[in-house]
Amino acid sequence: MLIKNIKSSKNLKQAVAFNTFRAVSFMVVGILFVILGFIIVRGISAISWEFLTGMPKEGMTEGGILPAIVGTLCLVAGSMLFAFPIGVLSGIYMNEYLKESWFKKFVRSMTNNLAGVPSIVFGLFGMALFVQDLGFGDSIIAGSLTLGLMVLPIIIRTTEEALKSVEDSVRIGSYALGATKLQTIRRVVLPICYPNIITGLILSVSRVSGETAPILFTVAAYFLPRLPHSIFDQVMALPYHLYVLTTSGTDIEKSRPMAYGTALVLIAIVLIVNLFANMLRKHYNKKLK
Repeated sequence: MLIKNIKSSKNLKQAVAFNTFRAVSFMVVGILFVILGFIIVRGISAISWEFLTGMPKEGMTEGGILPAIVGTLCLVAGSMLFAFPIGVLSGIYMNEYLKESWFKKFVRSMTNNLAGVPSIVFGLFGMALFVQDLGFGDSIIAGSLTLGLMVLPIIIRTTEEALKSVEDSVRIGSYALGATKLQTIRRVVLPICYPNIITGLILSVSRVSGETAPILFTVAAYFLPRLPHSIFDQVMALPYHLYVLTTSGTDIEKSRPMAYGTALVLIAIVLIVNLFANMLRKHYNKKLK
């Protein structure tokens, strides 16, 4: 009788915990759908070919958002070209070459702390270093380098964790066949890690796409109805464009549809980039099977 009571009590606790976790999961998903639905319902009316391909007019209350779309894509591409190779190589060095020591713990701790620094601090640092000291001015390269520094800790940590997930027996087997350490990392370890490393890329792109504070100090223009011609040009960007439409000196009632439309386009761009990255991850997963 006692054993049955204990079992029923355990089953009850398990059922309560399971249903609680399921309810919380559904609540989180529900909140996400509510936010997306709110943006879609309010912003879909503003979406048109002219809106996506035209230049802003009348203080950004009319016309299109093409310069902001192009500027955002340039910043995302530039920051990833800078941060992704450096982050992956740093993660490889941390996990594969650097032995356990106080120095490694210190570097890992500093990397984690860097990931928690507010984005506006990165913006001030980027303005001081890239805009002023290095003489880049308000430009795509200054904004891209600043955003790249901001997401560098994310890429390093995800790469390091991906490498840790590979069992040492895989490396030992490669060494036993006569491969060098570099060959083992390049041809054995990294192909297994590609899906998880791409996860870091997805997280980085998502964060870079929506940041306003760093680009406010380094690249973003209030009203610039033209496309960039070089990496030293200033550009408009969707996050800052959205901020300006809703807060700074525009006719809010008149610009509200454009603001919701801009938010919808920004979400769509992030979604498309994430879907493309997920396709890459699935491609590498299939190659491993």
